[in-house]
Amino acid sequence: MLKLPRFKAAAVQASPVYLDASATADKAASLVREAAHHGARLVAFPEVFVPGYPYWNWITDPVTGSAWFEKLAKASVLVPGPEVDVVRKAARDCACYVVLGVNERSPISLGAIYNTLVFIGPDGSILGKHRKLVPTWAEKLTWTGGDGSSLRVYDTEIGRLGGLACGENTNTLARFALLGQGELVHVASYISLPVAPPDYDMAEAIKLRAIAHSFEGKIFTVVSCSTVSEEIIRAMEAVVPDARARLQRKSSAFSGIIGPDGRVVGDALIDDEGIVYADIDLERCIQPKQMHDIVGHYNRFDVFDLRVNRRLLAPLDLAGGEGVEQGFAPIPLRSE
Repeated sequence: MLKLPRFKAAAVQASPVYLDASATADKAASLVREAAHHGARLVAFPEVFVPGYPYWNWITDPVTGSAWFEKLAKASVLVPGPEVDVVRKAARDCACYVVLGVNERSPISLGAIYNTLVFIGPDGSILGKHRKLVPTWAEKLTWTGGDGSSLRVYDTEIGRLGGLACGENTNTLARFALLGQGELVHVASYISLPVAPPDYDMAEAIKLRAIAHSFEGKIFTVVSCSTVSEEIIRAMEAVVPDARARLQRKSSAFSGIIGPDGRVVGDALIDDEGIVYADIDLERCIQPKQMHDIVGHYNRFDVFDLRVNRRLLAPLDLAGGEGVEQGFAPIPLRSE
């Protein structure tokens, strides 16, 4: 008889140690251990938690922001790499799954940074990584777009696990591509964005997107969002004098777990730093699918045909089919 997993999930809502990858990795490892101590088998972190989000893109001009792009490029991490290894060890020590948002630097280009989710198994292995397909709006000044090779779902002991970063949780086709691979647990990583338009409630928008994915797919969504710390505000005050007023706006971060009926499971956090927990029972995904199973009976695949290009995009292909990223040692930016 079919028996589906039951487990506790944790969504971290926290700030990084801004632009310090090593210290942020240590903070992430500590949070993994704290969540595991409370029984979590899955710990989700915010978008680009290591080592932080490029807020300067939203509050100043591209020329002024260019110096901060360089700071971020130097502070970005390799996957795999020593900073990610710190979190991998915590996952292994605690026997839990971790989804970690990082700024991933390209091993071959000094100007390419990816918004990446790293999927880590309970043995500390890297299950895979997902690079955000399309940077959102001002983010195009910082990140390079990913490709379809990372649009994957991982078959784990806690169910089929997938994830997307921030705005791409609005991309219907990206979400369906994961659902079509049998996704049952979705991690949606976000950043707090107080500089949104005045009539835009960021926390509510994050929650709404998670509700839509859970309700449409009849799955669980674990939402993890960062916070804006005093350290970040002070750093951005060096960019523009009114940064504090623009970054202290409330209702800018939401973290929580959404069930297959579109309702919040357990508690949720808005703006405050902390960890939220919820018990996930994947058997709750069965009954709602009797009504709407968009990857099964409630669709017309003779009418609709979604194709995903899984080819890894790289500057060149080496002889024998070896991808360029696998064929070269990474460019060192600092002692590693």
